Amino acid sequence: FQSSLLTSVATKGQAPFKAVLTHGFVMDGEGRKMSKSLGNTVSPQDVTEKYGADILRLWVSSADYKADIRISQEIIKQLSDNYRKIRNTFRFLMANLYDFNSETDKVAYADLLEIDRWALLRLEQVADRVTQSYETYDFHQMFHTVHNFCAVDLSAIYLDITKDRTYASAPESLKRRAAQTVMHETLHVLLGLVAPVLSFTADEVWSHLPQKGNLESVHLSDWPTVSTSYRDEALEKKWEKLLTLRGEVTKSLEITRQKKEIGNSVDAGLDLYLDAEWKNFVAESKISLEELCIVSEVVLKDFENLPEEAFKSSELNLGVVVRKPEGSKCERCWLTLPSVGINENHSTLCDRCGQVLQG
Repeated sequence: FQSSLLTSVATKGQAPFKAVLTHGFVMDGEGRKMSKSLGNTVSPQDVTEKYGADILRLWVSSADYKADIRISQEIIKQLSDNYRKIRNTFRFLMANLYDFNSETDKVAYADLLEIDRWALLRLEQVADRVTQSYETYDFHQMFHTVHNFCAVDLSAIYLDITKDRTYASAPESLKRRAAQTVMHETLHVLLGLVAPVLSFTADEVWSHLPQKGNLESVHLSDWPTVSTSYRDEALEKKWEKLLTLRGEVTKSLEITRQKKEIGNSVDAGLDLYLDAEWKNFVAESKISLEELCIVSEVVLKDFENLPEEAFKSSELNLGVVVRKPEGSKCERCWLTLPSVGINENHSTLCDRCGQVLQG
């Protein structure tokens, strides 16, 4: 850039570029200068042939270029795992939108469930942060924001919790269409956000979208925007508390799973021992703890009566006893419920699944 700068100033009296971004040297995984004699070089062509060009682009975006940048086969392998999480998120979203038409099936924001509105709140925050990251050339912030959103907010929380109503509810039900509404907007916004970096993946996803108009490529579409009306400070604070509770419950389930006392979390029933403040909060939140924690049954009990064998949270006044839930296992939704067998026409299903099939 120095040669082009001097030449342009001498001949035209101005710089040949509006801005210049400089970065550190590219080192190997241990911070050593690359050298053929050391055998620690990494060829871009080799990376592209083995992993694809998008992995190389993702590595560039993930690096904090203000310092020396490291690359190695191990670093590329780790990034390929991160890429797979983002790619699989797109696959999951598209798979659940096969029968969704945004023009006829979209649910109004006011009719969405609380967790749906929380997911849109997080989407708006992510879109805003990623846009700022691009504008300020903080590409590594973009990468970490997108990956964390896919791995935590979507995969570990929203998509995990909504699987039951997405798979088991009636196709045209409000709860299922509400989840699909959020998935549809998330898919389109997320696709636009990653397109400058994961260019080939974004175009591949775009080619499979059923409703994309006449545009042949995602790179011809406008930059994604998310409504600022999704911002809800009260909702954010409320779900921060609920997800803290869920996180502690998940720890107890994982301990029980490691002991091989349960398989899937839906095999479990829970006795939650909460203090008065938390019991009141849960009651006022009007949230199904079974859906939130992905278990078959939850019974609230007083924290003062916490048994010795219970899991004790170090974060809040919470104790958890994981046990077998009441009832039998539904062959369709896998929940263990007392209502299994009530429906005469579907003796192996719970009442909800029996009604869905009859409908």
